[in-house]
Amino acid sequence: MHQTEIPDDINHPTDRYMRKLKLYANSIPYAVESNARMQDMLDFILRRITQCVEAKDFEPGLIQWDSMITYWNMLKYPFPKEKRIRLAKLYFHIATTPGMPTQVMAVCADGLSNLTRSKKKLSIDDMRLPWKPIYDILREDLFLTRRQFEYSQLSWCMGYIADISRRFFHPAAIEEMLSTFLPGFNGTNLDSVLSSQYYLLTFLPLTHPQSYLPMLCRLWESINSYMYDERMLQFLSRLAEMHVDPTISDPARIYDILDDEKSEDEGRPKWKQDDYHAGQTWSGLYKEVGIFTEHEWHLIMCKCLASMGGQPLIIYDTGSLTTGPMADSSSSFEIGRLPKANWRIPPDGASAPPSTASTPWYTPMTSGVSTPQVSGSVGDYLTVPLHKWEPPKLYLAGSKALDSLARLIASTEHFFHPTNSGSWTSDLTAFVKYIVYEFNKRWHEEQLPDCKTPVARRLTREMKKELVKCLRTVVLLAIFSQDSSTVSNVQSALKSMSCMEPDLVFQPILERAIPSLEALVETQRTLSVIKALSSIVPAIVSRDIYYPGAKHLITILQLLVPGIDLLCTTAFLSEVSQYIMFGDVTSSEGSGASDVDISLGQITLDNGLEDTMELSHEAEDALLRDSTGSFASWVASFIRRVIQLLENLPEEGPDGSAGGTTEVQVVDAVTGACSQICVHLSDPLFDLVLNMIFDYASTNVRSNAVRAIHQLVECIANAHPEKTLAKFLPFCAANIHTEIEHGASSVRTTSLSLPLPSDATLHWNLAILRGCVYNDGSALLKYRDELLSLLTLLRDKTFSKRGYTWSGKLLSSALITLTHTYPIENKFVNPEQWNDEEFQRNHHLYWGKLFEPGEVKITWHVPSAEEIDFSLQLFRELVEPAMTRLDFSIASRDAIWRNDFCRYLSFVREAFTGIPTLFKEFILPDVLQSMLASSDIINEIPEMIASIEPLASGFCLTDPQDARYKYITKLRRRFGEFLHAASLSLQRQGEENTVDAVQMLICSIRTYLLEYGDSKDSYYVNSDQYNSEIGVARQYAGQKVWPRAVFVRKARFYHSCRLLWNSIERARGPLENSLLDDVVEWSMWHYPSVSEPQSFSLDEISTIGSRSSQSLLESLTSVYDGLRLRALPALYAALQPGTDDDRMKGALWTLNISSFGQFAISEPTLVPEIIQQLLGCHHNEKIHVRTTFSSCFFSKLLQGLGSFSEPCYLIYDVKNSALDEALLALKSCLSFKKSEDSITLRAREKRIERVHLMNEEYNRMIEAVLQIASDTTTHWRYAIVAVRVLRTLLRRDTPTSPNHLRLFLEKRYYAQRGIMKALRYIKLRSYCRNPAALALFSPTNPLRCNIPIEGSYSTTAEILMNFRSRVPIRSSETLDLNNIFCDTLHQGWLAWSGTLVAYKLPHGLKSTFEWEPSSAEALSCLREIAVDADFWKKLSGHFAEENHESTVVQDHISCVKSIFQVLGDEPWNLLKPKLEMLLADQDKNKQRAAAELLAGVLNGSKHWPQEAQDQIWQWFTPYIKKTLDQSMKTETVPIWASFVEYMFHHKDPRRLQPLVEHIVEQFESMDYNGPSSLESVKVLALFRAFYTELEWKFTSWSDSTMGRFWREVHSEHDDVRSHIAEMMAFCNSIKWRPKLTSPDVEAFVRECREVTDDTDIMGICGTYHTSRVIELVDNFKVWREQRLPGVRAHQSTYDRVGIVVCRWLFLSVHSTDAISAFDYILPLMPELFRFTEVHDNEELVRHANVLLVRMCGVAPPRSMVGPLLNAIFSAIQTSPSWKVRLKALPILQVLYFRQLPLISESEVNDILDVLCQCLDDEVVEVREMVGTTLSGILRLSPRRSVVTLKDLYNAAVRQRHAAIIGICALIDSFPYTIEKWMPGLLTTVMLEHTHDPIPISTTIHRCASNFRKTHQDTWHEDSRRFTDDQLAALSTLLTGSSYCKCILQFVHSH
Repeated sequence: MHQTEIPDDINHPTDRYMRKLKLYANSIPYAVESNARMQDMLDFILRRITQCVEAKDFEPGLIQWDSMITYWNMLKYPFPKEKRIRLAKLYFHIATTPGMPTQVMAVCADGLSNLTRSKKKLSIDDMRLPWKPIYDILREDLFLTRRQFEYSQLSWCMGYIADISRRFFHPAAIEEMLSTFLPGFNGTNLDSVLSSQYYLLTFLPLTHPQSYLPMLCRLWESINSYMYDERMLQFLSRLAEMHVDPTISDPARIYDILDDEKSEDEGRPKWKQDDYHAGQTWSGLYKEVGIFTEHEWHLIMCKCLASMGGQPLIIYDTGSLTTGPMADSSSSFEIGRLPKANWRIPPDGASAPPSTASTPWYTPMTSGVSTPQVSGSVGDYLTVPLHKWEPPKLYLAGSKALDSLARLIASTEHFFHPTNSGSWTSDLTAFVKYIVYEFNKRWHEEQLPDCKTPVARRLTREMKKELVKCLRTVVLLAIFSQDSSTVSNVQSALKSMSCMEPDLVFQPILERAIPSLEALVETQRTLSVIKALSSIVPAIVSRDIYYPGAKHLITILQLLVPGIDLLCTTAFLSEVSQYIMFGDVTSSEGSGASDVDISLGQITLDNGLEDTMELSHEAEDALLRDSTGSFASWVASFIRRVIQLLENLPEEGPDGSAGGTTEVQVVDAVTGACSQICVHLSDPLFDLVLNMIFDYASTNVRSNAVRAIHQLVECIANAHPEKTLAKFLPFCAANIHTEIEHGASSVRTTSLSLPLPSDATLHWNLAILRGCVYNDGSALLKYRDELLSLLTLLRDKTFSKRGYTWSGKLLSSALITLTHTYPIENKFVNPEQWNDEEFQRNHHLYWGKLFEPGEVKITWHVPSAEEIDFSLQLFRELVEPAMTRLDFSIASRDAIWRNDFCRYLSFVREAFTGIPTLFKEFILPDVLQSMLASSDIINEIPEMIASIEPLASGFCLTDPQDARYKYITKLRRRFGEFLHAASLSLQRQGEENTVDAVQMLICSIRTYLLEYGDSKDSYYVNSDQYNSEIGVARQYAGQKVWPRAVFVRKARFYHSCRLLWNSIERARGPLENSLLDDVVEWSMWHYPSVSEPQSFSLDEISTIGSRSSQSLLESLTSVYDGLRLRALPALYAALQPGTDDDRMKGALWTLNISSFGQFAISEPTLVPEIIQQLLGCHHNEKIHVRTTFSSCFFSKLLQGLGSFSEPCYLIYDVKNSALDEALLALKSCLSFKKSEDSITLRAREKRIERVHLMNEEYNRMIEAVLQIASDTTTHWRYAIVAVRVLRTLLRRDTPTSPNHLRLFLEKRYYAQRGIMKALRYIKLRSYCRNPAALALFSPTNPLRCNIPIEGSYSTTAEILMNFRSRVPIRSSETLDLNNIFCDTLHQGWLAWSGTLVAYKLPHGLKSTFEWEPSSAEALSCLREIAVDADFWKKLSGHFAEENHESTVVQDHISCVKSIFQVLGDEPWNLLKPKLEMLLADQDKNKQRAAAELLAGVLNGSKHWPQEAQDQIWQWFTPYIKKTLDQSMKTETVPIWASFVEYMFHHKDPRRLQPLVEHIVEQFESMDYNGPSSLESVKVLALFRAFYTELEWKFTSWSDSTMGRFWREVHSEHDDVRSHIAEMMAFCNSIKWRPKLTSPDVEAFVRECREVTDDTDIMGICGTYHTSRVIELVDNFKVWREQRLPGVRAHQSTYDRVGIVVCRWLFLSVHSTDAISAFDYILPLMPELFRFTEVHDNEELVRHANVLLVRMCGVAPPRSMVGPLLNAIFSAIQTSPSWKVRLKALPILQVLYFRQLPLISESEVNDILDVLCQCLDDEVVEVREMVGTTLSGILRLSPRRSVVTLKDLYNAAVRQRHAAIIGICALIDSFPYTIEKWMPGLLTTVMLEHTHDPIPISTTIHRCASNFRKTHQDTWHEDSRRFTDDQLAALSTLLTGSSYCKCILQFVHSH
């Protein structure tokens, strides 16, 4: 034990964070830096950050120094709160500055997240942040224009930042947020719905939801959208978790929080709050169910049920019910750019337990066993009909939420069973997992003294118990699943459940596990029960969790021995062994269980009928003490089984691994478990194991188990190195000497090959010896002479590759053991306690012990002076002579030389591999200056290139003046110089027979350059292992006590953090530069085994150089700054003409590495060079080189142009006063010297110089790429890439050059997007008011205006009516609704914001746009080319070429639009003749070209002077009728329909008045019953394109349209009727309006709080088609009578209209406003059922069936549930057709399951009444379907209903089949449990009627078969509910009597 010297300012902590730092400092064996020193370092980093921001040196300066904050935080020193706040604000304002580079934004967002993650460190009382800057950017960026094809991750970043910052938004801003977001909510447009919802749920502060929560729920219940549901569920889950503390939502808090972060344009509306803001003492948001009303809770449960399967749920006809996903298909792709809702998966790193961690708990108890019982006699019940019985409502454990959960679980119970598993099972089990995880988390939080949850609102023990009961059954069912994710979820759930209520979980698992492990019949079952046992390890071994559990451990261990080759078994053993000591305590005093009447090893199982017998703790201790006597025999059998496993491994391959990946995993897992077990063996048992392994190893040599024996010996060496060395080293040394003397390893080899049999003994002993030197270097000192002698022999006498490789590994292992700092033990208690005699006698009392952080004492190995001296002696006497021999051998070239070179170099390399922490590297000042001058960070002042100072991290030699330090550093330098010389020599040689030598050389260079610091104790590996340990050991969230192994791993992890700190930056002197150059050269070598990546085993990876030079290069870039910049010239040189083809390919592959190619692409000053070099590769005609170019460059680096994005430096011109204030605030808490000012000044000057240089480089690149693209000899593939590069280089911050634009105009065949972008940027540059607007692509159109609006429904109606009835008046000076165009309209549906965005009419003659002067040259170039008839001839010819497009191409239209928008009508007269020719040509491709050109011209003329627009329309109007009427062919209909869609997209229809008039007139005048439907379809296709793009702007046409369509509802043509159905759904959607007193946000929010639940405030009831539905109901009666029979049935009006109705309603239930469909479905329900029974129209039947099922997937309003049920009841009870009754029954069951939360208990009783009556139906099929339906419904019915029905059926048993079906339904309703009444029903009533006539007997046999299938897995448990006589009777009932008898015998025997 090493005492650590702790600095005074850490040793006397003043707060909790300093106390944590002290724990860290105490956990490692060396002194750490003082807090004062590290705070100075932090201040230095922060100063640099402020200087970067002040100088606007965001890239690379800020990114550099932000990374230093990340590294500094890893050291766990406290970050002062004030500095944390000010840095967080600075990061926030940097990230929300318009135009900030995406990389900087992402870095600052992550920094903000890290600084604000802890709620304890920062709260809203400490810091506030404004919300408006995020929203302003998000609003501008989210939705793209049609010409905007390039987009970034800006929206996602803003959403991410908003989510991070939300808790710092002031709650006083809620009203302003609502006023901003809600007016944009338009229920007729899904994009507006989803975007508005995103704003609401992402920005609204969670602390005070009382004002807006009712409003959110009202909106939610009116929207049918899966995406909407997902985000709401995520939001409400956060809300519910937060508000268990009532003080959070206290309204007084709003006024207590300082409101200091208002944006300039942000107000603070003061709304009336008297309805929820009374002055009384605040008691929280609590309502009927947590913070929700009962109405809201039912809505949540319905949505949860619908969302349970991840995709549409599972309850009926898999995936066919949830209609939300189909409704979501109408949303645009931009919504997908926002962060996804992740309510299923907890945030990264936080709440969710990993699969091996603890999590949830519960399994629903047997179906319904948890339901509270009602007092009262059955007789009383029998006298009252079911629906009259209204007892008091009781809830499970008094919790409505828990009761709802139990019902939900019961409703999905079947889908947990392995036979019903599917994609949904993983989601279901994950749900269970997170439920119990969160419950467990809250349970333990409420045990803390500072818990703020009111006592009356806390979880109770009864709730905890009932929750476990509720979930237990389904979890135990799902454990047998074959899906790995499902099993992982279940294991996690079981672990938490076993910690919560072990007595409810432990015994059922044992009852399943013990018989399965004894019988070993089914492999899958065995695996499952072992995994189940692994999940309850805490309950087995921890005396605190489950005191009786430990006595079963030895029995379980004994049963697991045969299966140690299973990974789940080793996982179980590994986890168990870290909690216990394996030792016999039976010989100690006080042992004895003679008075306990339970035999040793016997497991007492709970029969489930009564409480398990409980023993006193003393009796349990006595039983456990006695069981420890079996440890010796178990350990012996375990080791024998391990040895047997090793003996049966496959033969090892050339790489040393036995078998494939599976065998390697098994051996690793078994030895891992064995290592843990050996660590926790008592001394006698360890000696037993040691002797057993020695006996085996000394008497056997197994060539197939060489690697495995090494790992096995490593296990015992890890536990007790001294004993292991004493036992094995002399033996192995003697054997090795003997083998070497007799010629072992004497055959020279340098490549992988199978070892010779004669070398097997040598390899065997080498492997053993390597395992012996694994732990505690001090133990090796005793054998230094033997080791030195042995290693010398091995160095000189091993000639085969495996021989010298393993000899080197032996040396490396010894050096690591001697010189590294590491924990040397990992027992489950501290060493002093382990060695205590009292503990040794009673260690069983400490099993499962958990520790507080301060209680753990760790024993470290710290290299002593003797160990360091021994290490240096090894170098002097072994390594130096080998290096001398290498120096002499470098000149020769033969096979002997190659072998000597490889074996000596391998030995030297392994030696240096073993000393990563022997000495501490210091970077000399001159080397540092050289590094800064040649850094990869170019054009930056040295002060802004981040560097670090070394910190203490356990290095042995830290004094450069120490002779030992000088010796080892000099020797290492000699090693490096040799490597460089050898590299140059081998490169000159270049022979194929040097490949092995080159591979060894590259591995040696890797060792020299990378083996330092954490290379052998990797930070990332330790991070993964620490997280894994935490996951396995976690029992609940927020756990503070852990097994000791976790703290040992945590200390090692912290040590690796410090090692990483010292490894971040390595010295790069002349020698290192030479070696780096060598690696670059080897990466282009012509032998691919060296230059290209390969895959080898881990054992050989460090031996044969299988890591290629390219892989090495990638690793080196993360350590050696400057390598990439140094390597690029050499790589570019290899791309020049005349270079060897293979070398060129090597260079291309190297550039394909992201560290090089993407680095060059992302560095602006390097981009020109790499683009030119790569495009210059077109000179090489070789196909394989071009293929390499394609795969490396075209498809990766520049596919989508990779990370190469448009240059834009507007950020340096953007003003942000908030950022300036945040910068000053941070600077004020730091101290600056006068010299610091000059650094800032120089950084600013350098940044200005850098930007200027980057602009010059980009201009140079444009010229160079233009030349390549214009060269006619350039290969077409390269030319396309060149055009794409040039397109990316179009910039909005600088004018486009004429030559740049000219190329796009001349290369128009694949450069349309370049034209679009260039001309769009001219518009942006002309009309963006400032750099910030230009950065956000936010121009201000000169015609755009904001019209003040009076918020009223009459205003909304007037605007909508104007779209049809009023063309804007041109000569009005005052702007009002009569003289504006309104292209987009989302406001006014829900509320108005006070202004309407609209467009003025353009001037009659004067041009609207005046383009910026700086773009004049580009415009002249455009005019020169585009105002030319030849240009339009070629362009129109290109458009008219044949292709596979059946619609217009948007890029073509946008290209033409851009030209005409900029040039006005100048090119029109040149294009017009070409356009007229195309319009006259009926060819499909010509028509498409005409449509594209025409759409481009018309859209481009939108803001032309009115006179010019009129001329265009005067020309086009005659063509409208010609083109869109008579001449339109069927094949051109999609073309012109897409033309109309494009024209009306986001367009005021009055702009296109002639087109509107033609389309509407055609629609009105068309004869829809003509001889052919083709003419109708043409008209309707155009009309559909017209109205779908107008959306709710079509409202004023809707009435007349429906009137016209309604007359054709029975049209002869099916296509027409389809259009009618679509129009009915569309009109209903756009006519939907909320029913508010006024369209005002405040009124809406207030009314949502005040109105009753049954008030239809959202207007979701369907009323628009009410009169038509009533008419249909009456007409169907007549049409039904007139229906034609037989094959002519489909011609009947009844059938035609029926299909229209079904289509309409189907579309309605799949739309956003699906709920309104129920108002139409209800009156039509009888007819819908009649549709299902027609026998001569399959189409009608299919449509009706699908509609009825899909209808059940939509949650109806609560008020409509009763009428809906009554309509189904009516069909069941009154329909004369038995087929209708048969169809209606499953619909009832589906509706019941899907809308279960909405159905009241009285309605459930009504359902049961109806079903009971139907049991007497005269048709057998109906009765059987009633039984199936009844079974499903009973599963979720009140328990008293079940008992009563059982008695009723017993009494009615003479009514034969009806009663039998009812009884079968009762039995089937509990598929996985046995109720108390069930044995009697099965063995008396059912048995009595087994042989009755059909159908009674078949019903009974089917029920019996189902019973056997569902109970076979748990029969050992279920059989105990039957008496012996009942079991015998049951055997008779089932097919054959052997089943139950055998089971009975089995149970009795066990």
